[in-house]
Amino acid sequence: MQAFPSSFQRDLADLMRWRRDVRRFRKDPVDEALLRQCLDAFLMAPSVGLSEPWRGIRVQSDTARQAALENFKTANAEALAGYDGDKARLYAGLKLSGMQDAPVQLAVFCDDATGKGAGLGAATMPETRRYSVVSAINLFWLAARARGIGVGWVSILDPDQLRQDLDTPDTWELVGYLCVGWPEETSDTPELERAGWEDRRGHLPVETR
Repeated sequence: MQAFPSSFQRDLADLMRWRRDVRRFRKDPVDEALLRQCLDAFLMAPSVGLSEPWRGIRVQSDTARQAALENFKTANAEALAGYDGDKARLYAGLKLSGMQDAPVQLAVFCDDATGKGAGLGAATMPETRRYSVVSAINLFWLAARARGIGVGWVSILDPDQLRQDLDTPDTWELVGYLCVGWPEETSDTPELERAGWEDRRGHLPVETR
């Protein structure tokens, strides 16, 4: 297998380091051709049994965006109610979504009923289809970041309500709601770490058996 030069390896490490979850966006539009280049990363993503189970919806109409935003607000209020004391105060001050400003918003689903791949590798572990979608999202994220575009993954949502609002097939399961656009600022430190919510591990915890 081909090894890439050390200069590329350093650039790749920088790209991964600067891949941050973005929640503060400028409202400037993203050029469609540039967005398509990023989305093409899905075509290069690995998937169990070559099933390519990812499905996407561009959330663009005012009605669809408002429904998604209200979904987030409701879920966020419920999440806040689960904390108390200092943690609740800290949570209330966090910005956890860029849905009000991000010019591009994508709902990415896994089609668990896909016939592509004939079930190879998913019969014993069907969740690997969703892992495949996560892998594809990560490649999209890196492709976007390499072009200066920010991505934010909104996970504080009711997935069933979102599927209903977007009128998706029953076999589609939400994996990620992505806000995409030009970031107001860039940082190599996660916003949650900067806000004091949690610290990043310094190493991969690996045990020997």
